[in-house]
Amino acid sequence: MPKAWIQDRKRDFYYKKAKEEHYRSRATYKLVQAAAAYNFIRKGDVVVDLGAAPGGWIQAARKIVGKTGFVLGVDLKPIEPFPQEYVRTIVADLTEPDTVQQILELLPRKADVVLSDASPNISGIWEVDHARQIDLATQALQITLSVLRPAGNFFVKVFEGDLLEDFVKKVKKHFITTKVIKPKASRAKSSEMFVLAMNLKSESSAEK
Repeated sequence: MPKAWIQDRKRDFYYKKAKEEHYRSRATYKLVQAAAAYNFIRKGDVVVDLGAAPGGWIQAARKIVGKTGFVLGVDLKPIEPFPQEYVRTIVADLTEPDTVQQILELLPRKADVVLSDASPNISGIWEVDHARQIDLATQALQITLSVLRPAGNFFVKVFEGDLLEDFVKKVKKHFITTKVIKPKASRAKSSEMFVLAMNLKSESSAEK
């Protein structure tokens, strides 16, 4: 069978699965699969989800952390509210300096995990889109260094390209373990990948 057909079938599988299981996005399964494989989100954790709209990753995270945890979703677009008291959302720009303070004011304590599935507006020009995605990932890293507790974890979307290696090097400076992964729910023909960084070094938690 043609590879493109297989990938389209897989895409439809996750789309239909999300509809059946009442998730807001097929992207939910990317986080579900990664979290199951690497155990970087646990029950009771405080989680910050950057670029969270429409809320699929919030749904996945809240199921893992449960009522003893807390999930804060952040996006430029309003996110449809969740009924659970331990889930909050705010409208904020990742590039604005006051966003860190907004996040910290809403958290019960420093985060155990920061997630970022933020994406730029896709132009169709590869070099531009890759650079914009790495820039967003870098903004997410800067926020993470301010809101994440020592030994906390960071999971961020990136695009393959010539800027990725330098970004991974930046992340490695701050975390004990860093790897690039691609969950099964990510389309194989997509350049999308994720950087998983675990165990924030204690000296990095105060850095901006």
